[in-house]
This record gives sequence, C-alpha cells and structure tokens, in this order.
Amino acid sequence: MTLSSAPGRVDAAGERGPVRDNIASLLEAVADAVTALDPARSVLVHGDLRRTWREFDDRASRLAGHLARAGTGPGDRVGIGLHNSPEYLESLLAVLKLRAVPVNVNYRYREAELEQVLGLADVRALIADATLADRIRAVAPRVPRLRSVVLAGEQDAPSAARDGVAGYEQALAAADPLPRRERSPDDQILMLTGGTTGAPKGVVWDNGGVCGIVSSAYRRADVPVPADRAEVVAAAEAAVRDGSAPVLLPASPLMHGTGFFFSLGNLLRGGTVVTLPQRSLDPRALWSAVAEHGVVELAIVGDAFAVPLLAELERAAVDGQPYDLSALRRVVSSGVRWSAENKRRLLRAGRFTVRDTIASTEGGPYGVSLAGPDPESVPTEFVLPPNARVIGPDGTDVVPGSGQVGMLASTGPLPLGYLDDPELTAAVFRTIDGVRYAVPGDAAMVDTDGTLRFLGRQSGVINTGGEKVFAEEVELALVEHPGVAEAVVVGVPDPRWGSRVTAFVVPSDGAEVTAGELADHLGERLADYKRPRSISVVRDLRRTASGKVDRGWAQREAEQVFSAPAGNG
Repeated sequence: MTLSSAPGRVDAAGERGPVRDNIASLLEAVADAVTALDPARSVLVHGDLRRTWREFDDRASRLAGHLARAGTGPGDRVGIGLHNSPEYLESLLAVLKLRAVPVNVNYRYREAELEQVLGLADVRALIADATLADRIRAVAPRVPRLRSVVLAGEQDAPSAARDGVAGYEQALAAADPLPRRERSPDDQILMLTGGTTGAPKGVVWDNGGVCGIVSSAYRRADVPVPADRAEVVAAAEAAVRDGSAPVLLPASPLMHGTGFFFSLGNLLRGGTVVTLPQRSLDPRALWSAVAEHGVVELAIVGDAFAVPLLAELERAAVDGQPYDLSALRRVVSSGVRWSAENKRRLLRAGRFTVRDTIASTEGGPYGVSLAGPDPESVPTEFVLPPNARVIGPDGTDVVPGSGQVGMLASTGPLPLGYLDDPELTAAVFRTIDGVRYAVPGDAAMVDTDGTLRFLGRQSGVINTGGEKVFAEEVELALVEHPGVAEAVVVGVPDPRWGSRVTAFVVPSDGAEVTAGELADHLGERLADYKRPRSISVVRDLRRTASGKVDRGWAQREAEQVFSAPAGNG
C-alpha cells in the first residue's frame, strides 16, 4: 500500500525531528507491514491469550465501528476505564481510529468520583471493566451526555445487553470494521492527572506531540529515530526481521503516563506488549512472565514496585530456583521515587540497565538517572537531559553550586495545555528565551559538578518555623537507611511552628528500626529543621491506582497519629 506521511520536522539545528503523525495511522501501517512479514506474530499477550497484529487491528476497527454506530464521532471524548489488558490497547486504538479523543478513567473510582470525572471531561462514550457496571448504571442518569457504554468482561455481557449496555465481545462480533480514513496529527488525546486532593486536571495532548514523546523508545534501544511514517514502518520491519522487536511488560497501569507512553512506543517499533491477568501486583506472576515471554523491557513504579519485586527475586534465589532474566535489558521507571540501594539490589540479579526519570503528564524528562549493568555504578542523583534546565523566578538558569532552589523546566514535545483552564496553562507552559517549556512545579538544585538534586513538587513543601522543607528530599534521605524500604513525609499543623515535619516509614524485610536510630541517620544528612520531629514505623503505606503513595491519606493519618501539644518543635 502507499504510505501517506506527515513530513519530518526540522529543528533549530537543521536536523529532522521525530515523526509527527497520527498514532492510529502509524499503528495501522505497522500492523500491515508486520502481518505481511509474519502473520502469526503476537502483539498482545495476556496470560494464555495471544493476539496477532491482524487481530489487534481488526478488533480495534470493529470496536470503532460499534462506537460510530452508537453515535460517537470525531472529537467526542471516550473514557477508557480498564485494567491492563489487550482490551485497553484495542480500545485506545479504536478511539484513535475514529478520530475521537481517548480519556483515561481510573477503574478504582467510586460513584461520586466517576460522576465528577465523566462530567469534567464531557465523556460521550465509556469502555469500562464489567466490575464497574453497578457504579456506571448508578451514575449514568446524572451524566446525560454519556450516550454509549461498553463493558469488558464476558461474564457480564448478557446482563449488560439486557439493559442496553453493550458487552465488549458482543459489540465486536456484531459490528462492521470502521473503514480506514485520513487522520490528523492534531487529533487530541486527553490525559487526566490528579495529585492527592481535589478534582483531576485534564492535560490535552495532540497525536503529533505524543509521537515525539514515545520516540524515546528508539533512543533507549540506540535505534535511529524515524522522521516520517515510512521510516517508522521500515524500522518496525527491520526489528521483526532481525529479532530485535522488543517485548515490553508494563507493570505500571496503562491508564497512567508511564505505562501508556512506554506501550505506545513499543508498539510503534513492531514489538509485543505483555500484560498480567492479576489485578494487583503479583511478584511471582510478573517474574514468571518476564522469564516465559523473554521480556526485554520492564516498566515499574519506583520503590512501590521494586520493594516487593526484589523480595520475590531474593526469595527465589535463596530457594535455589532463580528466575531467568537473561532476556531483560532495561528496567524503567518514571515520576516516582526509586532508591539507589534498591536499584543496586535489582542489578545484582541480572545484566541489564535501570533508567529512572523525572517526568510528568505535562512533559519531560526533567532529569535522568541511568545505571547498570554494574550494580556499583548506581548514582544517587539525576542529571539534566539536553531538553531540560533548572530556572529561577526570573527564568534564568540557576548557578551550579549556588545552593539556589529552582524549578525544573522541560522543552521538546509538549501538550497543548490544560483542559478548560487557560490560566493554569499559561502558568505552567511558559515561553523562556523564545522556547516553550513545561514548568509543572518540581523543585531542584544543581551541584557544582552539574548533577541534579531533585527536591520534589512545590506543592509538597512543608513550611516549618519560616523554613521550607521539601518532603521528597527527606523521604530520599530516609530510604538511604538500609533498614527502610519506603517512607512518606508530610507536615501536620503546629500552633508554634506552623507545620511540623512528620514521617511514616516501612522497614525492609526482616529489619527492625527505631525512631531514634532514624533521627541519628538523618542528623548526618539533613539540616536540623528538615528532620521529622515524629516518626512512626508502619507495615505498609496506602497507594493510589498508579502505585504512588496516597499523600492525602498520609496527611490525614499523620494529623491523627501525630497530634501534639502546642509548641512541640
């Protein structure tokens, strides 16, 4: 077939930039090319289920046909509230084929949250896990613009059909495939991102910008970045022919940026995406899948995933039945704390690299930390990538070694802005020296040698006695203690100091730590005003669906546990 292609862009240095095209059109072209080379090649693996590229494309086209027949059209927003599964990626491709706007919907939402999000994003159609059926039925009458619902889960399909809600497989079986069409790189993708309090924010991307972000899949593999559709297809064909088409396991949720971006990049390379049937992290199932399917790249959520995954690796090794990690080349994480010690422990289990990035739904990377395969090579700090800088209030770069706290800024492929919020868009997406940057509020300092000291989100600052304490800086210092697996730091109200720094810590397996021991540990690393005045050792920390520590829960818990008499400094 003839490939129509958006031309490669030219950057300020005169070099061609990454392809700017429509994701659905690119995936269709890759599907055609890979199918011609190897019709039986799997693109989606889920337990015993395998889907070929032809099936992936056909099923997505049929789902798009169903949505179109139900009244969904170009520009309409379609929510996807699914666990990691082939259906998630099929649904994403279906919505993009239709030129509609995919919207990530958290499958953990209760009724009030679901109603809020569907209204906020003006969702016209929803593809959701069948376990959400009762919540959706309760909410639907209060969201009158929601016209179509598809429930994924064969066991619930008959009841779904009886009340006018379609079952996923029945919808595909009854629909004709949506004919292919011309699409634009300007077609939108809406990504909802929250934080721990308040309504989520909608970050509006266009397909062309997402192409730029996911082109990092080529850079991670030291493969030239394609500049147009024909080069994307040629690169996928070459990878299939020489056996280098990657196998990715996104352990992080596909509904959040890390899993979403890594999976799309892998698919454009002609690779395979492995998802786990388990609905929560199961370390044995994950490592078994890595070994069975020859996973090349594993995407995790920092220490939230690393800690239980390491415990399982070490248990298997002690039992004399280590997992086969010989195919694994890269373990990647983004946006969540990942301690140097846990990276070292992971690198001792195989020959691969670990890549830790500071990034956000608004863009990035803002900082990169790369280590391996030598476990003793792990850096404790990040470095600034070429697209990022640390700026002061006037927009100029902070001076390395000055001790000045600045804000991380990143240029390159960026979103269009925030949904229906021009003021926040103007505040975060700033033009500096004629270049557009994302400045979402992450604080950092630059040391004399150029390394980056990440302090955390500005919203996580604790003001105590007139001093500013960055919660994530204290957390990183706590997890440097060998007996600490995880930590969260928050401020609780104090009538004298305004806020008092407090911490919850989870001990490493088999370790016993005391508050006094941790206070001494921090005394060697942090100024006195940064040290928590109260530390509680707990069994675990509550998390959000993305694997991040639920800071809202931590705040409420701290205010109950650490209530103190006035003036306790």
